[in-house]
Amino acid sequence: MADPVALYDEADKLKDQGQLDDAVTKLNEALTADPNYALAHSALAVVLQRLGKHVEAIQHARKVCEIEPHDPFSFTALSVTYQRAYAGTNEMQYIRLAEDAMEQSRMLQSRH
Repeated sequence: MADPVALYDEADKLKDQGQLDDAVTKLNEALTADPNYALAHSALAVVLQRLGKHVEAIQHARKVCEIEPHDPFSFTALSVTYQRAYAGTNEMQYIRLAEDAMEQSRMLQSRH
C-alpha cells in the first residue's frame, strides 16, 4: 500500500515547483491510500484553488472540517477557501459561507 505521507511530501515539492496538476495527482493518490488524511485534503483545497477549481477546492476544505470538526483552524481554512472562491468568481454566496465558517472557528476557539 502506498504511503500517504510520502505521497503528500512529493506533492508538496511539486506544488513548490509550480507543477500543480502533478501535485493534484499525488494528493489524490495519498487520499486513495488514506481517504481521511486531512492534510492532503487541505493541500488539495489550496492547489485546486490556485488552478481556479473553486468548487472542488471547497469540497476538500469541507472534508477537512468533517474529519477534524473540533479544530478551529479547519474552519478558518474553509473560510479562506470561500473568500478565495469569491475573489475568483464574484459569487456573493461565498461571502456568507466564509462568514459562517469563521464564526464556527470563533465558537470552537472560545471553547478551548
